[in-house]
Amino acid sequence: MLVLLHMYYTRFRDLSLKETMLEVTCNDRLGKKVRVKCNPDDTIGDLKKLIAAQTGTRWEKIVLKKWYTVFKDHIKLQDYEIHDGMNLELYYQ
Repeated sequence: MLVLLHMYYTRFRDLSLKETMLEVTCNDRLGKKVRVKCNPDDTIGDLKKLIAAQTGTRWEKIVLKKWYTVFKDHIKLQDYEIHDGMNLELYYQ
């Protein structure tokens, strides 16, 4: 019985983790399009570091925008209401 409860708990925990992951697409409109998986409680700075790891640029040089909103590094994705499948604009400074 205890083993069965443990198996149920680990399966439920793994499913809940998979459902909370976001896939964000960043496009620099110069031919580079990056898809990154992250969590809603990650900060914009964390997202920039993931993008930098895929593109080979330094994360300090990356600027993320949506329309005219420039996203700040210390704010979480869920606070900006960034959802799964959302497209962000990728700029370099």
